Formats: sequence, C-alpha cells, structure tokens
Amino acid sequence: MTGRTPRLSRLRRVVPEGRAARQATEGRQARPAEARGGRPRRRGAQPKVVALGGGMGLSASLAALRRITGDLTAVVTVADDGGSSGRLRAELGVLPPGDLRKALAALCGDDDWGQTWSRVIQHRFTSQGDLHDHAVGNLLIVALWEQLGDHVQALDLVGKLLGAHGRVLPMSAVPLELQALVKGHDPDRPENVDTVRGQATVALTPGEVQSVHLVPHDPPAVPEAVAAVLDADWVVLGPGSWFSSVIPHLLVPELLDALTATKARRVLSLNLAPQPGETDGFSPQRHLEVLGRHAPKLALDVVLADEAAVPDREVLTEAAKRFGAAVELAPVARRDGTPRHDPELLAAAYDRIFRMHGRIGPWR
Repeated sequence: MTGRTPRLSRLRRVVPEGRAARQATEGRQARPAEARGGRPRRRGAQPKVVALGGGMGLSASLAALRRITGDLTAVVTVADDGGSSGRLRAELGVLPPGDLRKALAALCGDDDWGQTWSRVIQHRFTSQGDLHDHAVGNLLIVALWEQLGDHVQALDLVGKLLGAHGRVLPMSAVPLELQALVKGHDPDRPENVDTVRGQATVALTPGEVQSVHLVPHDPPAVPEAVAAVLDADWVVLGPGSWFSSVIPHLLVPELLDALTATKARRVLSLNLAPQPGETDGFSPQRHLEVLGRHAPKLALDVVLADEAAVPDREVLTEAAKRFGAAVELAPVARRDGTPRHDPELLAAAYDRIFRMHGRIGPWR
C-alpha cells in the first residue's frame, strides 16, 4: 500500500506552523527531498531509522541503532501509570515521562558527557518525603513541558542538552490508559475473562492476556511521529513488553496507517524470553500471532530473533510468512546468561539486515 490515507493527509495539515518551521530549519522536513521536488538523498547518507516501543526493550534497540546511524527517531508509548511517571501523571495531568526519559538515556553517547548525563537523568532520589523515587529526568522533562507548552520542542531541547544521538517523540500527545482482557486473572475463576486496567497492572497480571486496547480508543498521533515513519528507510518494532510497549503503537489509528502506508522496510525484533505475567509460556511464533490479531493488515519484511531463543525455526518461519517476512536468526543476547540484548551484537544484526534485505539503501 503506497497511497496516503485521508487521516494521514489530515495530519499533514495540522502540524503547527511554528513547529513546521523549526523542522525545516533543522533539516527535519516531513517528506523526503525528492518528494518535495528537491535533489534525491545523496549517496553515502545514513539510513533514516524509526524505532517504536517503550521501556528497556526500546532502550536496547536504540543503544544498538545509534551505533550504525545518526538519523534515528524513537517513537515512545505513553501509557505508563506506575512509579514516578504515574505519580506525575496523576498529580499534574501530564504525559508519563518515564519511557521517554529511558529512550533519551539510551541515545546518549559513550563519551564522558553522554555517560554523565545518562546517569544524571536516570538518577532517582531516595528520601522519606515526596521526592522519593522520582527520577531526575522525569522532573526535567515535565518542567520543560510546562515552560514551553510543547511536548516535541521540550524533548528536542533535552536531547540537545544530553547530546543525544537521535530524536525522541511520544506516540500520542494525550496520556493513554492501557486495558487488557485477561483470562484467569482471578485464580478462583480460571475460565473467566476480566478487564485489567493500567499498564503497570497489565505488565504483571496473572492469567493469559487475550487482547489489549487503549482509552481513549482513537487517540491522536503526534504528527512528527507519523511524518518520521512515512519518511523512514527502516522501521524497527520491538523488542519490549509485548502487550504494554510494542502492541500499543498499533492501536493508534494514525500511526498504524503510517506503518501500513510507509515505503520503509519493517523489522520486528523479538524478545529473548517470555515475560512473567504478560507473556508467560509464549513461543516466538505466539508473539507474532497476537501481533497479527491486533493489526491484521500489518506487513513486515524481517523478523529478528536470537538463535538460542528459537526452538523451532521452521514454525517461526511459517508464522513470519503470514506477514510477508523473512526470519533472521543471530546471537544478540548478552553472554552473562541474562535475557538482555547486547548492544554491539544487536547493532551488528541490524546492520546486516539493513545491508542485505530488500532495497539496498542509498546510504550503501
């Protein structure tokens, strides 16, 4: 699908003039140069990559991707309602800043400046008072939102302060509530399906998550996030908490339209292991099945998985074919035995995929 949907056309028109001017000034135009009648992107330019997710899964992907491209945008879920983010959200009515903060920290460089600021914004206060467990970065982001009145401008400013190797955007400009239908949430009624509310609760729920949805049901996407997906060479979805960080992007209609309409290649990065509560007992192919139930029209080009986490490659290959995708297996886990991605190994896997699959981009 290459045509622009009416919803996407409407989004193009609603980007505020001041923000559009900033984008033009900073070289972040909504469409490629060739689409605007300008010169094609020069050979040797880096790939434009957009990564979608939240929490530590997105952080792992960003820490890898910043090693292979300087044109990187993170689109982050905004449904968190736990911890410091949940308290700020409840008290001030703001977007939850926690996953945005983690993404910014992951984009910090490996030099002294980057690593110092990464530690600072991740630092949490320990006290007996109201500041206990608040993260410095959460407070900084919320303060700039209140000062500037613009989510995107404030996050761009924090990224500039940190020297971030990329841009961070919220997927929506309104706080979202995640709700899940869970079978067996009540152990005394194992066959009943109950509604579980809140991302923090869904992430640790007992029972089997059947599906998730957002409240409001038709949330507006941030126009810059939609523009980034449409303008990308590659879009990376996952890894991360499947129902609470990965799938929510597919529940924002304008963002799903962009993911369907974009000419970018799409990579799905699978988790290294099932997550307690949320995806207990899930096989790699089960992750694909539930993704397909939430976004049946979504097409993929590549499914990336750690070779040690796939007991049956043939079954996963068949599941991936339903999305039109090939399977790439690579060692991407840390060697300490923990279910965490190694940034260098994951970067090598992404780089190989970008080089070898589909169109050979103009950056090669």
